[in-house]
Amino acid sequence: MTGDLFAALRAPTIEHIADGATWLRAYAEDDAAALIEAIAQVTAQAPFRQMQTPGGYTMSVAMSNCGELGWVTDRRGYRYQREDPLSQQPWPEMPAIFLALAERAAAAAGFHNFLPDACLINRYTPGARMSLHQDKNERDMSQPIVSVSLGLPATFLFGGAGRADKPLRMRLESGDVVVWGGPARLRFHGVDTLAQGAHALTGDCRYNITFRKAG
Repeated sequence: MTGDLFAALRAPTIEHIADGATWLRAYAEDDAAALIEAIAQVTAQAPFRQMQTPGGYTMSVAMSNCGELGWVTDRRGYRYQREDPLSQQPWPEMPAIFLALAERAAAAAGFHNFLPDACLINRYTPGARMSLHQDKNERDMSQPIVSVSLGLPATFLFGGAGRADKPLRMRLESGDVVVWGGPARLRFHGVDTLAQGAHALTGDCRYNITFRKAG
């Protein structure tokens, strides 16, 4: 059992980490249980799957999507598409609680009138990680990225304009939200290997909900 299982409630705070990037600590904590329930509803329709990169590597992170567009990767490349490749059906509708949180968090970070049309849901289990990358498959780079952490804590790597730039290491707790856009929109970022642990809401895993304006 770890201390994360009975983590004390934290007061929300706002920290500006770079020009265009904001860390909203504990911002989604009050909504965490409802967000987990919404994830379950989405993934009942579009189950988690470990996608394959264009180079043939199977990702350690399991993924699903909701909204008008979903991010996918396979041997044909990285892209957004309207249909789930497993079911050939449209992705599930984005839950209202997701939309409300994304718009509210973006505004708190200085990006008003954010209306995402894509939501990528990542599930990390111990040993899973996300290498440094840029979010650059979206058409409208004027819109921010809103990233919500739920469950086990993880080390978020927030880098610079180049892959070789040394990243800032941020320990994200459940309920934390990171928003980046403007001059920070194409900064490299990733997640270090998830450590073993237990969380009251998610057990031995971490969920990350990432909102984007893709179309």
